[in-house]
Amino acid sequence: MADLNVPPRRPRDDRGWDGYQHPHPDGYRDPHAAPYAGAHPAPAPGPQWVGPDGFAPAAGGYPPQGGFPPQGGYAQPAGGYGPPPGPGLPTLDDDNDEPPNRGRRRALATLGGAAVVAGGAAFAFSPQVRGLFTGDAPAGDATGTVTTDGNAARPSGQQPSTVRTYTEQNESYMGSRAGEALKRNAPSGGRLYGSPAAAAEATKVTVKTVLAKDAIRHLATRTTFGATPKVLADIKRLGIDDWLRQQLEPEKIAPTKAELKLAELQSLKLSPTQLRDQREQLNEKGVDPARETVDATIARQIWSDRQLFEVMVDFWNDFLHVAADFDGGENYRNAFDSDVIRKHALGSYPDMLVAANKHPALLLYLNQVDSRKDAVNENLARENLELYSVGVDGGYTEKDVRQAALLQTGRGVADGKYKFFAERHYLGKVSILGFSHPNNSDDPVAADKVIDSYIRYIALHPSTARYVAQNLATRFVSDTPPKSVVDRLAKAYTTNKGQIRPVLATLFSSSEFWAAVGQKVRRPMEYLVATYRTLGVSPDAAPGFSGDQRRTPFAQGLRQIQDKMRELGQYPMGKPTPDGYADVYLAWTSAGTMIDGWNEAGDLIAGWRKQFTFVKPEKLVAKPPATAGAYVDALAQRLVHQKLSAKEKKLVLAVAGVAESAKVDATFNGAIAAVARTILASPQHHLR
Repeated sequence: MADLNVPPRRPRDDRGWDGYQHPHPDGYRDPHAAPYAGAHPAPAPGPQWVGPDGFAPAAGGYPPQGGFPPQGGYAQPAGGYGPPPGPGLPTLDDDNDEPPNRGRRRALATLGGAAVVAGGAAFAFSPQVRGLFTGDAPAGDATGTVTTDGNAARPSGQQPSTVRTYTEQNESYMGSRAGEALKRNAPSGGRLYGSPAAAAEATKVTVKTVLAKDAIRHLATRTTFGATPKVLADIKRLGIDDWLRQQLEPEKIAPTKAELKLAELQSLKLSPTQLRDQREQLNEKGVDPARETVDATIARQIWSDRQLFEVMVDFWNDFLHVAADFDGGENYRNAFDSDVIRKHALGSYPDMLVAANKHPALLLYLNQVDSRKDAVNENLARENLELYSVGVDGGYTEKDVRQAALLQTGRGVADGKYKFFAERHYLGKVSILGFSHPNNSDDPVAADKVIDSYIRYIALHPSTARYVAQNLATRFVSDTPPKSVVDRLAKAYTTNKGQIRPVLATLFSSSEFWAAVGQKVRRPMEYLVATYRTLGVSPDAAPGFSGDQRRTPFAQGLRQIQDKMRELGQYPMGKPTPDGYADVYLAWTSAGTMIDGWNEAGDLIAGWRKQFTFVKPEKLVAKPPATAGAYVDALAQRLVHQKLSAKEKKLVLAVAGVAESAKVDATFNGAIAAVARTILASPQHHLR
């Protein structure tokens, strides 16, 4: 899962993403400083290209190669993660070699790491993972990155650390031996039906998987951050079509208690200007606006009933990615979340991209505020093409990038808001990927509209349609989605002029979606959120917990979840570079992260995070059966929404040290927490 994904370092490869300029003495970006005063040497006449080493010669082509700004270490708070003193489940990474603990480790590891070749997602139980539990020396890596096809010019022939874009990351991982195994198990094709329910009923699941071939469970797992008894009951009550129709109209779904409690996060309701003006007061209260934006996103993922909307918000946060932790994020990232991503998540992608390109967050993040006609910064122009629209293989050239960078000069930020500076804007004919315009008006409004027209043009380009379709299919269908469904989604995108709801309707009415049971693995963040959801954790504090003097228990608890996600290597808006997190399993294969996730599940089962209220493990099943085997069946149905296989059940019983026919009480004779944690380590909980 995540130790390998911190994140792949991209070489400069002809880009000009040159990091933060004009740092303020106290570490914050000062967008109100005199423009460019003292920041660069006096430019030579004519357009100059600004790179990490300053100005490049006007005729010297592209900036010299370099690297992205350092990722930066996120300081982890001292303490706060582990359980309080006292008896409890041993952590899986301790050094206790007593036989009972080794037996528990081995059973848990065998179940959790069992090759989910059957799950279509190859939890290849590598020698490295085996060594953690058996003491055997590693003998290689079953998920190694030896390429099996392609060449250095193609993503499948590149190492993950050398690729440039979100899609290329996914494709590079799939070029490994384990990736080839996944491809062989993926559904090969399909067709479009009149409705999602019709597609679900007509589609036969033929892939190998440990998951139940249950359409309702499959829908709930793919379109939410984790199925719950309530979600499953709602789908059964409403039917597949009506439940999806409801989810596609999130504005009609009432906010949950947790969403109402977001009012406790003080910075969410403040505008960028207010955040800037109240910065000292917020600092005194310990409020970090960028981190509160992440906290709020986590809360919605866990507790919102608008689950498909939240899944799409997460999708766009990777696709049109602006990191929360950037110099300026404290003032502008929350507004970008509300005014760009959330406003358009189920609406029009062209509208989203236009809005993003006029938002201070993106303009600061990719240094567009530093681009003017005599000193052109091409970061945003390049990422608009490479990451946010047509994709790296979408047909654009270096000339297109430079023409776009010239066209986009003049966009900046003043007094916390977007402003077009006509005096900085390049005038002259441009031609970019088929878009052509004289660009000769000195009227600020007209010149700004030309840029909007270009952004809308690339957002509706055929290559963008396919790029969006490929990424949606990777998110919802499989790590290796069939070409048939990608083609179908791209056609729907083009026909509907970039409207997302019709594309999703096409996706859910496609047999490829329903045939792909077990073909996706939860990334670390998704595993943690799904664990909170399936355990029925409440946003209210446990009795007697008062929190600290500056933050409410709810706010404090959300921050602890965020800190744990940072430990696991993935959190909302977390990747520092503009390419977003990879969305294929092989990008996240890490024994350390898997074990850390299992230990966190143990903490939650035991109710150690007192900022929230937990269901006691012996209360998870309303009427616990009297025998161990039947109890495991009931608990599995409650936590992973299906029974385990006979072999898996035997492994779970081994953790408790009882026979299937043994009599047990509601506490599983004292082992209920260990049994529940083992079920949450199973492939059935790791797969989505």
